[in-house]
Amino acid sequence: MATFLLEVGTEELPAGFLHSAITQWRSRIPDSLAENFLTNDAVYVYGTPRRLAVVIEGLPVQQGDREEEIKGPPASAAYKDGKPTKAAEGFAKKQGVELDALEIRPTDKGDFVFLRKTITGRLTTDILQELVPQWINKLEGKRLMRWGNGEMRFSRPLRWLVALFDQDILPIQLDNGSESLTSDRLSSGHRVLHPQPVEIATASDYVKSLENAFVSVDPDRRQALIQDQVKATAQKAGGTADISPDLLQEVTNLVEWPTAVLGKFDEEFLILPAEVITTVMVSHQRYFPVLKSAETSGKTPELLPYFITISNGDPAKSDLIGLGNERVIRARLADGQFFYKTDRAKPLEAYLPKLAEVTFQEDLGSMRQKVDRLIQVAALITEQLQIQGEQKEQIARATLLCKADLVTQMVYEFPELQGVMGEKYARACGESEAVATAIYEHYLPRNAGDKLPETPVGQVVGLADKLDTLVSIFGLGMIPTGSSDPFALRRAANAVINLTWTANLPLNLGELLEKIAAFFTTNHPKTSPDLLGQLQEFFLQRIRTLLQEERGIDYDLVNAVLGEEDQEYSQRALEDVLDVRDRALFLQSIRNNGSLDTIYETVNRSARLAKQGDLETTVLDPTQVLKPELFQKSSEQGFYDALIRLMPTTQAARSQRNYQQLVDALAEITPIVGQFFDGEDSVLVMDPDPEIRRNRLNAIGLLRNHARVLADFGPIVKPQ
Repeated sequence: MATFLLEVGTEELPAGFLHSAITQWRSRIPDSLAENFLTNDAVYVYGTPRRLAVVIEGLPVQQGDREEEIKGPPASAAYKDGKPTKAAEGFAKKQGVELDALEIRPTDKGDFVFLRKTITGRLTTDILQELVPQWINKLEGKRLMRWGNGEMRFSRPLRWLVALFDQDILPIQLDNGSESLTSDRLSSGHRVLHPQPVEIATASDYVKSLENAFVSVDPDRRQALIQDQVKATAQKAGGTADISPDLLQEVTNLVEWPTAVLGKFDEEFLILPAEVITTVMVSHQRYFPVLKSAETSGKTPELLPYFITISNGDPAKSDLIGLGNERVIRARLADGQFFYKTDRAKPLEAYLPKLAEVTFQEDLGSMRQKVDRLIQVAALITEQLQIQGEQKEQIARATLLCKADLVTQMVYEFPELQGVMGEKYARACGESEAVATAIYEHYLPRNAGDKLPETPVGQVVGLADKLDTLVSIFGLGMIPTGSSDPFALRRAANAVINLTWTANLPLNLGELLEKIAAFFTTNHPKTSPDLLGQLQEFFLQRIRTLLQEERGIDYDLVNAVLGEEDQEYSQRALEDVLDVRDRALFLQSIRNNGSLDTIYETVNRSARLAKQGDLETTVLDPTQVLKPELFQKSSEQGFYDALIRLMPTTQAARSQRNYQQLVDALAEITPIVGQFFDGEDSVLVMDPDPEIRRNRLNAIGLLRNHARVLADFGPIVKPQ
């Protein structure tokens, strides 16, 4: 068994690309080896800012021989009167075998010609020479570049290539015009600590050889080392490190030989909001903040005047590196202090006129115009939720001020702080706590996994903001496609649904979309012609996805509550977003406990037969459509009486959302319907007499309609 090493040396790679490339190779290379019948013991993918590498252990020197079954033409085309035709001869010639090697076997589609062929294993080195360029060239990423005069694209220019099969160089050439690379055994060490070339003797020596040259190639080990160093350094400073997973991952991919360095800043800067200081540290400087305590009450941590940076330089010069970083952060915090003082010199409301100078979107006007739209949308939501009194006034005030901090100096310099600074400035100038909190909350969730607005005022303003953006961008015809969603409309729609579910808001989303879309269309004559339909379909897709992926509802049960191209269910889902959630969760629960099985066959059979009738799906009252004088069997009367008893239960179940009542009632009626279908006194539903046939189909249609109050049973998969 052999070990193979591939190292692709580059100019400094962006941290995001390096992480993505490592992830891609960890998935694709094992798959690629399997597809080429190359067994192995382990695949290790490594990476630093200057290299991407893979070490594959336990490779055979040669593929094993294997038997392969090849399907040829139909027997009827390959043989005529027992003799081979040109089709058979051509197939045998193509496969390099004699005609007597062919055999005929039956299949689901008739008899076909087959061939069992022994494939001789190829040399592993030959296969790797073909695969390596594919592994490199098929890496995906943002803003890949060309360099030199070749056509090859990569995140940064390639500078060296190491390819070893055990101790032997595997000849590989990457053609890129004047920048073409040929593999050898020479790598590069740390730029500062080991600027000399590093000769790799054998593939299995790779990690150790680079370690000796002050390069830690294993990203997982590097990350663990950084985390341990940061924690220990923070403890020495008398605090605890605030280690964000995103920052830890980014820093890991920015260094080859990490050293944690402690820096200090003037305590006078601690009068700044903690969010300002941490934004400067984390987002702009890639520093880890130091907290007084790991236990933080609320969302604002208490900071110590220290930071920790991860150096990629000489550890012996850590003090000098720390001083340099201290000068940088001092200047940044001084700017923040100036912005904070200047911004607070006037109330938040005074910034509103400047919003007219900020463009929201070229065809949608300024941020001030967006605020005007938000005020209207928030009023619609307030009215629909029947919010009155002081809370109604707070919503109007928070909506007016929610974007004002966008034109403050602090947010202009640090856009990540929008909403955060709005909350603080609102509180500082005397706005109510509810208004200040809503300004911050209306941006939530900012990222996946963030919490949702928790206050009623924040919830309404947040809904208004997201619905306005959705309707406006859809109105311009800029609908998300595939992975392209520049305005994060999927996230906005998910937030609307999740917020409605989490806060149990009795929201009629269908009515809101209709009114907001009508308002937008009135003011934008070039609106997309099917704006409302596109919005409805988009939200239904989001509901479907959230029910399946976040609530764990089986796909067929989601189809049952949303209907399959059934307008009645689609409208119902949008008009009562809470109800569609409740029905889906309830269906899943009765599937899990087995009670769905007791009614499934009866309801599903009725639904299938009812399609042959013409009863409208909204009719529930048997006295309106059934004619007892046409009954011929006692089972028909029993069915009729059961439907009479079922009607008030169904109406109560829908009005009270107590679907257990409905299922219990359907379970009770199931034996009676069984007598109607299959008992001693059963009937022929499709009776030759059209009046009797219609009467019986109506009875079945009524049972279907009662079940439809819960779901459309047609899409539900039959229990096993």
